[in-house]
Amino acid sequence: MPFRFYTNILSQASRSVASGIMVVGLLLVGFGVIIVALPEFFAYLAAMVFFLAGVGCAATAFKIFWAQRRIDRFDADDLDVYRKNVRIHTGEHYEQ
Repeated sequence: MPFRFYTNILSQASRSVASGIMVVGLLLVGFGVIIVALPEFFAYLAAMVFFLAGVGCAATAFKIFWAQRRIDRFDADDLDVYRKNVRIHTGEHYEQ
């Protein structure tokens, strides 16, 4: 009785992986042909994507800087502020 290292399930899985790789490869070839045929369109499309990504990064950085400025201003205003009638309890909570 020969010992087999794979089963039918493993064969199906390898066929599924191979077909997925084939589809991705054909899509990449198709995109490559389209880019060669229409280089200006894709150059403008890539430029728009990079421009929008740059604007998004700049907006996020501006929001972070603005929030940090507000936090720093809030901390600077509260240096001399203390709370009245605040007690710090140590030990057991039920001890009187």
